[in-house]
Amino acid sequence: MRLVSWNVAGLRSCLKKGFADFFSRINADVVCIEEAKLTEEELEYRPEGYEIYLNPAEKKGYSGTLIYTRIKPLKIYYGMGIEEHDQEGRMITLEFNNFFLIAIYVPNSKRGLLRLDYRMKWEDDFYNFLHKLERQKPVIFCGDLNVCHQEIDIANPESNKRSPGFTIEERNKFSRILNSGYIDTYRYQNPHKRIYTWWSYIGNARERNIGWRLDYFVISQKLLPYLKESYIYNGIYGSDHCPIGLDMEMN
Repeated sequence: MRLVSWNVAGLRSCLKKGFADFFSRINADVVCIEEAKLTEEELEYRPEGYEIYLNPAEKKGYSGTLIYTRIKPLKIYYGMGIEEHDQEGRMITLEFNNFFLIAIYVPNSKRGLLRLDYRMKWEDDFYNFLHKLERQKPVIFCGDLNVCHQEIDIANPESNKRSPGFTIEERNKFSRILNSGYIDTYRYQNPHKRIYTWWSYIGNARERNIGWRLDYFVISQKLLPYLKESYIYNGIYGSDHCPIGLDMEMN
C-alpha cells in the first residue's frame, strides 16, 4: 500500500507545474493534499479510479485538505468536531478496516509567534482526538505538521530558536505525541540523514538546500511491523514543499 502526502500550496497552481504527471507516475493508493486552496466547484482534477474527499476552509483560497483514495473508506470525518478549529479545513480522517488515516495541515504559529497560543490549544485538542481514535484502531497521520522536531531537521537551528515551526513549545508537543506511542517513520528509518521538505522562495534557498523538514508520516507503534519504506521526494518541484511517501505492507 502506497500513501503520499504533499502540501501543494494551491492545487490549481501546482497542476500547472507538473502535479498530474507526478500523481500518475507515483501510482499511490492514497494521496493526501494540504493547502488545496479550492472549493468543490473549483476542483477540476478528478483522476479515474479514485474517491475524492475535500475539506475546504471557510475563507476562500485559504488552507484546505483533500484526499484521493483508491480504497473506499468505511467512514469519513472532517475536522475534529471543534468549531474553533474546523472552519479552516485542516483535517480529513478516513477510517479503513485496519487503521485510521488522517490528512492534516497544522496551523502555523505565524511571524512573531502571534498564533502560538492558538497553536498550543490546537495541539492539545489534536492529541486528544488522536488518542480517541487510537482506542478503536491504529492510526497513520500525515501532512504538513509545521514543526521541525530536531536540530537535524532544519538547516540553521541556532538562528531559528524562536522561529515559528522550531520553537521549543512546538517541538515538545510533537515529542509528546511520539512518546505516547507513535513513530516518525522517516526519522526511524534514517536516524542521521539531513534532508528537508520545505524551502523558502527567498534567497535561492532550495538551490542552496537551506530547508526545513516540516512534512511527516507518523504511525502507531502497532503498525511498525507493516512499515516498508518512508520517502522524501525532494527532487519534485511544483510547490515550496516537496511530496513525501510511505509504503506499508498492508491492505
